[in-house]
Amino acid sequence: MSFTSSPTSLPALLIGVILLVYWLRVLQMVGRSRKTVGRAANFIPPEPLGRILRMVWIPVVTLWVLVPLLTPFFLDLPAILRPIYDNRIIDWAAFAVAVAAFAATWVCWQKMGTSWRMGIDPNERTQLIFSGPYAYVRHPIYALSSVLMLCAVAAVFSPLMIAVGVLHLMLLQWEARREEKFLIALHGAAYTNYAARAGRFIPRLFSGQASPR
Repeated sequence: MSFTSSPTSLPALLIGVILLVYWLRVLQMVGRSRKTVGRAANFIPPEPLGRILRMVWIPVVTLWVLVPLLTPFFLDLPAILRPIYDNRIIDWAAFAVAVAAFAATWVCWQKMGTSWRMGIDPNERTQLIFSGPYAYVRHPIYALSSVLMLCAVAAVFSPLMIAVGVLHLMLLQWEARREEKFLIALHGAAYTNYAARAGRFIPRLFSGQASPR
């Protein structure tokens, strides 16, 4: 592989920078949680299945950050790393959406405060948040993470990035459903009623008439 830098790949590089800042912020919040509440926000969950999922998810997230950051600097990439197309309009649109999604994620982090967690701890009872973005969507951070992933895939539409995107989206879907089962068991009607009026990843058009699926 030869080393280069292309102006047309600048959106991919900028998306990579956004993702790097995103995950550095996550690690900062993990450290802050350890200091304030004595737990690392379940970065490595205590439950066995959560730990197994992390073994898959951490490499996926690592590739999610590194591929957009590094791909723009290389020519003659292997087929698995080579973008299938290069459309400047799509790339810059993906960057613009990524900026908005990152800003919205920051608002969600602020709203969660000390209740922010990354996984399930069966022995922990956290406060439910029903205000701000959470008044309309049960998992706004997961929804925005999905948007950020789609932006990265759009900017670097390579076989590897597509595989990373599919894996990440599947894991987010699975984790959201696992968390909801846990929260229903923990909070009962309070969470069930909330789930009936707030969508999982997008707002409900008609509140209170659908099951919490």
